[in-house]
Amino acid sequence: MPLVIGVTKELTPGERRVALVPDVAKKYQGLGAVLQLQVGAGETAYYRDEDFGVAELSTEPLSVLQKADVILQVQPLGLEALAHSRYDTDAVALTDISVCRIPLAVIQALGAQSPRLHRRLMEKWSRTLKEADDWLADLNFGTARNRVCNFVLKMRSSTDAQYVTLFAREDMGAMLDLKMETVSREISALVREQTLEPLDKNGRAYRIVNIERLQVA
Repeated sequence: MPLVIGVTKELTPGERRVALVPDVAKKYQGLGAVLQLQVGAGETAYYRDEDFGVAELSTEPLSVLQKADVILQVQPLGLEALAHSRYDTDAVALTDISVCRIPLAVIQALGAQSPRLHRRLMEKWSRTLKEADDWLADLNFGTARNRVCNFVLKMRSSTDAQYVTLFAREDMGAMLDLKMETVSREISALVREQTLEPLDKNGRAYRIVNIERLQVA
């Protein structure tokens, strides 16, 4: 099942960039990815829809977001609420997470009362989104072994890099553009080779026994 990449128009006032340029879009397509593109997504950056290769076009951003596995945007998702007081996207957590909720009214007040703080917050969100995009892009190149090993390295605990918690095999397959069976096979091989040591019966928690093997894969 191919990875579906979605690109929509930017909603932040004054933002003229597009999150994916045609040359890179065609490289992704050459690797088997499918591009879902909102009509006119690149027009502010002087790109035509046809410049993006064989893309599936939608007039509505919500259609793009619903079909895509990965969303690429210059500015963070969710900022559309600043423009029209509603959210066009949903976020689904695959593991337990901690969330800092900032009410929309607070963001709007910051823009009026503290422009400097508001700007820094927007810059931080934009930087975080770019890091997330780069994180996902790194996982979709190379052999199945390369992808699984890179994923394991990226999922290491921030408090103890010896331990790693993985998503369900199906979710990993969707992120890595691999079949669930392929992901299971590669994880099992890493366990047999004593690169990973399972710590639970669900196949989610592992201890990294030989990090060098992961790094050279």
